[in-house]
Amino acid sequence: MGTPAEFEMTGQTSAREAPQVVETLQPRHSALVRVTHWLITVSFLALLVTGVEILISHPRFYWGETGNVNMRPLFTLHIPSSRDTVPTGYGYVLPDQNGWSRYLHFEAAWVAVLTGLVYLAFGFFRGHFRRNLLPDRSDLSPRALATSIGNHLRFKRPGEEDAWSYNTLQRLTYLIVIFVLFPLIIWTGLALSPAFEGAFPSAVSVLGGRQSARTLHFFVTISLVLFLLIHIFMVWFAGFRRRMRAMITGRSGAAKERA
Repeated sequence: MGTPAEFEMTGQTSAREAPQVVETLQPRHSALVRVTHWLITVSFLALLVTGVEILISHPRFYWGETGNVNMRPLFTLHIPSSRDTVPTGYGYVLPDQNGWSRYLHFEAAWVAVLTGLVYLAFGFFRGHFRRNLLPDRSDLSPRALATSIGNHLRFKRPGEEDAWSYNTLQRLTYLIVIFVLFPLIIWTGLALSPAFEGAFPSAVSVLGGRQSARTLHFFVTISLVLFLLIHIFMVWFAGFRRRMRAMITGRSGAAKERA
């Protein structure tokens, strides 16, 4: 048997070498991701409401540089208008809210753009896109994509581990929204400004003209609205409280063990 001193030394060494398991809650989303997420959400909703108010002042769409009530439209939304000069087939005119809606639309657009630029800078320099959104090459194989699509079509609920990462379809969808739809909505929105067209005429002409830009702006908006509705449904389906907690506090509530 060892001496008391040897036993004490052995006990200290074992305690020092033994791994300590600490149960903690890992942050799911960084503070910057959460802040930019909610700022863009609020600004997008403001853009949507004001955009509808602007739309009903002339619910007709054209293709080319010009468009007015004397021209044949590309298509027409069969809704009442807020201007009596626009033929809609309805016997009444909605209240004209075009003034304040254009002002708020412009302000909300700048909030969304500036917030998006901050998010992009963070995503590139901190590796957020590469780490959290860029799919692995193996996830892009036909078999893996078919499995992911099949799980969604069968409404398969995500497991506990899915609360800590995005699946392949989520990653691809977010990349399309961030790098395709949002740049398009900004580009087509700027193309509607006479000042922008005067400064960058080629950026408008490549879209087909101001009226073409307005038509494209409408369809991109519809795509973003569909994304928002599906996103809200999937948050509810996957676990509303946990997902909302993760985007508000940064923690999903799932415990992780760290040695």
